[in-house]
Amino acid sequence: MKVVLISGSPKPDGNTMQIMQECAKVIEGAGVEAEIISFAGKKIESCIACGKCSKTGKCVLDDGLNEIVDKIRAAEGLIVGSPVYFGTARGDVMCALQRIGYMSRTRDKFLSGKVGGPVAVGRRGGQTLTLQEMLMFFFINDMIVPGSNYWNMLFGWNPGEAMQDAEGVATIRHFAENVAGLVKKLHS
Repeated sequence: MKVVLISGSPKPDGNTMQIMQECAKVIEGAGVEAEIISFAGKKIESCIACGKCSKTGKCVLDDGLNEIVDKIRAAEGLIVGSPVYFGTARGDVMCALQRIGYMSRTRDKFLSGKVGGPVAVGRRGGQTLTLQEMLMFFFINDMIVPGSNYWNMLFGWNPGEAMQDAEGVATIRHFAENVAGLVKKLHS
């Protein structure tokens, strides 16, 4: 059993990555494997709506997303963390989710039944809109999104500040526990 976690930040050690590392620690502590994939250094492109993935199961764009999709296909869970940019999810995070969703929906529905959800990290505001924006991906792809004791969002600007948001960190830890617990229940 495995959960893939995506850190959608361009910063390899920023708040989003630190939160994904915290989630991974909780998931592994519950006895489920966790793998973090960072978007730092990647240039994820927008879908060009060519439709070729519906025939091949692979995207024609060569930016590393096919390798990420292979890892998601093999996992039972998926958590996606995004920093908040101008009140919404970072653009390449949404580009990736749209392409991943398109590959799943038009071919073999590999996302259906996977457990997971979004996490939003921002300085001041926009986290709830970012969560709503990313939730559309999980819901339309027939995925299972467990809750937590509050919204999956944290406040922080400089690297490390989000980890000082005690309520946010506790919420994310509880969410990660719920993801791992549900993965175990569904796949034991």
